[in-house]
Amino acid sequence: MKIHEYQAKALFAAAGIPVAAGRPAFSVEEAVEAAEQIGGSCWAVKAQIHAGGRGKAGGVKIARSLEEVRAAASDILGKVLVTPQTGPQGKRVERLYIEAAADIAAEFYAAVLVDRVTQTICLMASCSGGMDIEEVAKTKPETLLKLAVDPGIGLTDEASLALAKVLGFAGETVEKAADFFRRLYRVFVDNDASLVEVNPFALLADGSLQALDAKMTFDDNALWRHPEFEALRDPSEEDPLEMRAKASQLSYIALDGNIACMVNGAGLAMATMDAIKLYGGEPANFLDVGGSATVEKVTSAFEIMLSNPKVSTVLVNIFGGIMRCDTIAEGIVEACRRAKLSVPMVIRMNGTNEEIGRKILAESGLSIIMADNMAQAAHKAVEAAQGGAK
Repeated sequence: MKIHEYQAKALFAAAGIPVAAGRPAFSVEEAVEAAEQIGGSCWAVKAQIHAGGRGKAGGVKIARSLEEVRAAASDILGKVLVTPQTGPQGKRVERLYIEAAADIAAEFYAAVLVDRVTQTICLMASCSGGMDIEEVAKTKPETLLKLAVDPGIGLTDEASLALAKVLGFAGETVEKAADFFRRLYRVFVDNDASLVEVNPFALLADGSLQALDAKMTFDDNALWRHPEFEALRDPSEEDPLEMRAKASQLSYIALDGNIACMVNGAGLAMATMDAIKLYGGEPANFLDVGGSATVEKVTSAFEIMLSNPKVSTVLVNIFGGIMRCDTIAEGIVEACRRAKLSVPMVIRMNGTNEEIGRKILAESGLSIIMADNMAQAAHKAVEAAQGGAK
């Protein structure tokens, strides 16, 4: 689950991480009022979308008067920003963050994330802040420092001080930077985040530090521990089909292909998508109905898949263990009748009550392409998507 910059900064402030005075705004008038309430003579007007690269796309503007705040807000609100992280379709700006401008002396980068290779928490930092970190990793890899933190021990004072010194902090700013890293780590851990990123955090002219940007992503598997985070969700930033799947307790992720997949088991779902790619196709989604799905749940899964206009073929790959093949078959038949299926459907079904499931499908009157194994199913699905399966 992602949140906006202003929401992340509220969590930062609560943890003692220094941020500038700022207020969210949902209209041009609210933006001007926010600047008045913040005070000063210079403000940053920032688009709030769940994607990086806003500045280069025209989503961040500096205003030196209230009239410039009004002009900037008018220009950004309602604009579709296209960045490397949004894809070509871009994202429409529905909210802004008005923030007091800062007198910057130097910019740095910092992030905390899970390193699944080393099974540690990784604190990354660079003296090349304010730039695309991906570009920094390519062109200046020596400036991107990585510190592995054992989650059982946490980020120690010694490690945070050493990192601050390597980044070039000196004198009184060394301890300030070390404290910044420790607090950033605590924000990550205490909120069950999968990513906390600050690009940039700045050394100001007065010697203080400040987080000029903030990005946070929460681990969905831990959201039950943080019911208060539900209020931070922005439905306009989320895929409506993924939200519908969540309501039906389905694991669904939309992809860019045209072969819809319904599978029971995350590992089998990944293998199914790999098989589709092997035969030259592109999966339209990841969808795991789980090991104890009901007819209603399977029906919802089908309706969600078929709501994607890109889908030209459906591949159902079921291994009946706890999940019975007849339950899946009943759900398929019901869903196809409700959704008026008009695209080819390939089914591979093995396991518990397999024969009963096949009988249900055979007597349904549906046009189904049966397969005996996963490879055959993937091959036939790709052929069907290309208009050649039988």
